[in-house]
Amino acid sequence: VQLQASGGGLVQTGGSLRLSCVHSRRTFDPTGWFRQAPGRDRDFVASISWNGANPHYADSVKGRFTISKDIAKNTVYLQMNSLKPEDTAVYFCAQQRRGGWGSTSPPDFDSWGQGTLVTVSS
Repeated sequence: VQLQASGGGLVQTGGSLRLSCVHSRRTFDPTGWFRQAPGRDRDFVASISWNGANPHYADSVKGRFTISKDIAKNTVYLQMNSLKPEDTAVYFCAQQRRGGWGSTSPPDFDSWGQGTLVTVSS
């Protein structure tokens, strides 16, 4: 499966963006969103099971970000509200292949998309 992320852009503090992650075909693995700021490790943001259930979030985005899935469109969304400058990063989506449910470890994921840049200005 190939994943393609899109929807990034420049937004002011407090603004919103919606990212999309299109899968090339239907899968039965969880999908995760990660982000990587310059000079930093790739960090877990959110994940969702193949059927759109069981959303899981990093503490830093709880209450602000919402992950969802449109099964018919093979697309996972990340709605980001109340954005902060510290949310600035390249956002990636990926498919979980290893580890238990709720894994937040990048090595447990593959089929990484190319990333989409989110910049939040102060």
